[in-house]
Amino acid sequence: MENGAVYSPTTEEHPGPARGVRSRLAACCNLGRLKLLQRVLKILQLLLSLLAFICEEVVSQCTLCGGLYFFELISSSAFLLSLLILIVYCTPVYDKIDAEKIKLSDFYITGVTGLLFLLASVIFVATHDQTSAEIAATVFGFLATIMFLADSGSMLHEKRQASQLRKPETTTRAEALTEPLNA
Repeated sequence: MENGAVYSPTTEEHPGPARGVRSRLAACCNLGRLKLLQRVLKILQLLLSLLAFICEEVVSQCTLCGGLYFFELISSSAFLLSLLILIVYCTPVYDKIDAEKIKLSDFYITGVTGLLFLLASVIFVATHDQTSAEIAATVFGFLATIMFLADSGSMLHEKRQASQLRKPETTTRAEALTEPLNA
């Protein structure tokens, strides 16, 4: 037998233009773990909280600044947390952590962030000076609140549907309940 028939080449060919940096990035980032609705909601959460933060940063002066500072804290935190959650879902980190723990953390983070964003937006509306940047920030804040709460609601609905599918239907007989145990 010749060596050519027994052994095959062990090295790959040089990667062509289709297997460059872009394919590595595509292999690393996978949005397919999220359903379409959750994917859209996560991206909207990210964008709207960023826009709310940017509009709030444009405000140059304020008379009652407490609401502005609280809104700044919540909008920046919401942006960073939604970015972190999206990164976890899209990268191989998702495979290294228990999926149920990720979904549970996502549910609580999204729900609490939505409620805090609502609170921050209401406080900011009550204390702002009616400038266009402040109005735009509150509009984006309320829209981001809706996205966070809608995402949390969809996760709750999905969780309840999954628990209904797992729960078996129990049928009991009336005579079995009245029989003595040691008979």
